[in-house]
Amino acid sequence: MCGLAAGAWLGAAEAPTKLVTVGFSPFIISLGMVAGVFVARWTVPVALKGTSFVMADVKEKPHLIAWGLLAGMLWAVANTLTVFAIRDVGLSIAFPLWNTNSLVGLFWGWLLFNELRGSATRDWVKVLGGAAAIVVGACVLAYATQQHSGGGPKNATLGVLAALGAGLLWGTMYIPYRKAYLSGMNPLSFVTIFTFGELGTVLALGAAFRGGLGNLWVELGQARPAMFWLFLGGFCWVLGDLFQQYAAKYIGISRGIPLSNTNQIWGLAWGALVFGELTGLGLSAQLLVIGGSLIMIAGAIAISFAEAPASEQASWKRAMQRECDRYGLDESSVAAALRGEEAIGKAKPKRHWWEALVVLAAIGIFIWLGLDAARQQIVFSVPWMIVLAIASFVALVVCGVALWRRTRFS
Repeated sequence: MCGLAAGAWLGAAEAPTKLVTVGFSPFIISLGMVAGVFVARWTVPVALKGTSFVMADVKEKPHLIAWGLLAGMLWAVANTLTVFAIRDVGLSIAFPLWNTNSLVGLFWGWLLFNELRGSATRDWVKVLGGAAAIVVGACVLAYATQQHSGGGPKNATLGVLAALGAGLLWGTMYIPYRKAYLSGMNPLSFVTIFTFGELGTVLALGAAFRGGLGNLWVELGQARPAMFWLFLGGFCWVLGDLFQQYAAKYIGISRGIPLSNTNQIWGLAWGALVFGELTGLGLSAQLLVIGGSLIMIAGAIAISFAEAPASEQASWKRAMQRECDRYGLDESSVAAALRGEEAIGKAKPKRHWWEALVVLAAIGIFIWLGLDAARQQIVFSVPWMIVLAIASFVALVVCGVALWRRTRFS
């Protein structure tokens, strides 16, 4: 459920990146989204668990601070590449290409964290067959892009390479994710560390490629009428990423990430239905895009049905014991956290009155940006946008309530 909910919100989060088509710099768009991510990554954990819980969790596992920063840095570069990809090949094309991150994550999960080790042959067939389908689907989409993109062969090639590069970085980013959860860290705590790495990296990239912080600040001011939408995209991305983090925690990256990569369905829906990206293509090109996406989705479904048997879960336990031995962690506490039982029966962490101010400050930032927000010169379908937004909120409520009842967001 977490993986599927992640797909809905990760897909919706990319919609504001369409602003790159009206002249905004990819670095400005990435920085605007990351600013929204930064606000959300502090607000959501504070609202759900409180700062006392987050700080205690981080203090128990200080070795994961460096890993969280590294994950944020990888995400920041990947996210910037996705904006270039959307500019050159469109949202509906770029989405499935960068979702090859599931292949990268699958490899790291097997190599470093004992995932799939001890599984039956049929589970290996499902996973490897699904991985092959994802590659085939990506190749079909790349071919459709090269043959039918209106941006020209050069732009199409750069767009494909940017999307695949983002997939490689995002797939590698899951190494710190899995390492954190095998150490018993709560996803809400991990993302709080994560955000410093991503914000710092995006600032560095923007300053390096836009002529320094001064020029970057000027461009941000010029983009002020669109900043509300970028902040909103970043906030939506955090909601999706939190579900993705819980999926990675409870079923591993080799299964959780393909499930969250159903965001390509949502990306295709936003690109095709809301922004009409496929209307300029011929019938053969549209069939290639849709067919390639369906092949990739079928691959992700095949992987998700490869349920981890008891023998593989024993391999996961050995990976957990390795982390506990390496960093001196209490094995029973970590095992309880991995089962989602860490918070069950425990007293609620102490809450502070000023945590409400953090939430109010985040709301205030959105109101402040919303006062200057302006409708951008992008053609889109309001009815389809409303339908997809409602569907995303339904996924948020249903899966959020289920996660709370089962684990108390542990």
